[in-house]
Amino acid sequence: MSSQATNQARVIPLRPQSARPGTARPASERPATAPPEPAGREPLWRDLVGDVLRRERLAQERTLKDVADAARISMPYLSEVERGRKEASSEVLAAAAHALGLGLGDLLSLTQGELARRTSAVRGRGRSAAPYDGLCLAA
Repeated sequence: MSSQATNQARVIPLRPQSARPGTARPASERPATAPPEPAGREPLWRDLVGDVLRRERLAQERTLKDVADAARISMPYLSEVERGRKEASSEVLAAAAHALGLGLGDLLSLTQGELARRTSAVRGRGRSAAPYDGLCLAA
């Protein structure tokens, strides 16, 4: 066995092949909502917040640059937040929410609803867990 094959066998991708940079699909080919989490894994808050921000921005047919300018944050940083790669501070989340015409509470409420939706999808596949019926807050 060659050393190259050995190295390739040890690589464990953190994201699916289609989610890697440079391999993004056009918006028309992307699913409307993110797929449910793998069994036994709860979604990360930063992923949920990013999904909600991106969904709201696209629903308003606004560009990343437009929202970043209105929020007074950099476009690359907002992109990283939307993709769930950065844990944004409450100030950044509030600025992004306000740029989209939402309050911070609205953003958190929408994110909590997304959390409940995704965890109920996981529960529906045989995993038993207590339902989320309260507002989740992050600081």
